[in-house]
Amino acid sequence: MSMKKLTQKMEFKPFVVLLVIIFLCGIISGGDFFKITIVDGHFYGRLIDILRNGSRYAILAVGMTMALGTGGTDISVGSIMAISGAIACSIVDERILQALGGNVFLAVLLALLAGAVCGAWNGFMVAKLKVQPMVATMILLTAGRGIAQLIADGKIVTITNDAYYSISGGYFLGLPVPAFIALIVIVLFLILTRSTAFGMQVEAIGVNQASARLAGIKVERNLWIIYILCGITAALAGIIESAGIKGADCNNCGLMIELDGILAVAIGGTALSGGRFSIISSVIGALIVQTISTTIYAFGVAPELTRVAKAVIVIIVCLIQSKPFMDRVKSLMPKTAKVEAQEVHA
Repeated sequence: MSMKKLTQKMEFKPFVVLLVIIFLCGIISGGDFFKITIVDGHFYGRLIDILRNGSRYAILAVGMTMALGTGGTDISVGSIMAISGAIACSIVDERILQALGGNVFLAVLLALLAGAVCGAWNGFMVAKLKVQPMVATMILLTAGRGIAQLIADGKIVTITNDAYYSISGGYFLGLPVPAFIALIVIVLFLILTRSTAFGMQVEAIGVNQASARLAGIKVERNLWIIYILCGITAALAGIIESAGIKGADCNNCGLMIELDGILAVAIGGTALSGGRFSIISSVIGALIVQTISTTIYAFGVAPELTRVAKAVIVIIVCLIQSKPFMDRVKSLMPKTAKVEAQEVHA
């Protein structure tokens, strides 16, 4: 593949931005950012933390990409995370469905099923009732945490089950288990969108639903599938988060994470208006968001300044990826600098 074709791929700019951020963090930290230690056969370090904590963002971004690829959105993912976490933890702790005996596998399965049901509700509102996606998913955003609190009986459900905790805190081949879960999800979605016609249908719906319908694409059915998939990925992210804190905190689980999910997809280059999308780009965007968060906390930025610092960094990242902005910057560069920049680019 030629360099020109490589630079034109959606994944190229987000990947370069991620490398630049990691490189700058390494310089600022004096190299500590790249230090990785091995304890009891497990890898530890800031890069490993990014891999572990970024996994749920990556899983969430994969599902969100599908919704945004159609020109829609799903702002209920945080509430779905709270619902799935509440169900899984309540079953493991035997607060509900005692007949299951706290079986972790069944708890996870039913939590994922709950995410699918929530996604089906969103799909019904968007595909059948033709409600705007923002409004349709806002209903579950509002009601979802209340449903989660009802499931948990208004309490923070704490668990001590090691098997459930290993979903987030466990290791495989020295690396965090969530990273492998995210990898499996990414591979499955890549197969779905690149090895079948489904990916092209999603893009067609995002470009123009009416034209897609005239072309024989079953728009309503595909929208249902997309929002169900988005609900399942949100539920999986909720399971990972609840396993990490060994409990279900319905008030804080996934709080405001829908904004980070949309941000990750946007940084990856997927247009919020729909159309062309890239799963890999969104995953890279999720890692960028997590790298920024990890770096800010690691450098001891005051909590009240964290979101401001994060917003400033994100603005810079978005401006770098904005073609009109970069074209404007190039137009203001001295002629000699332009020639040098073109030679470097060549």
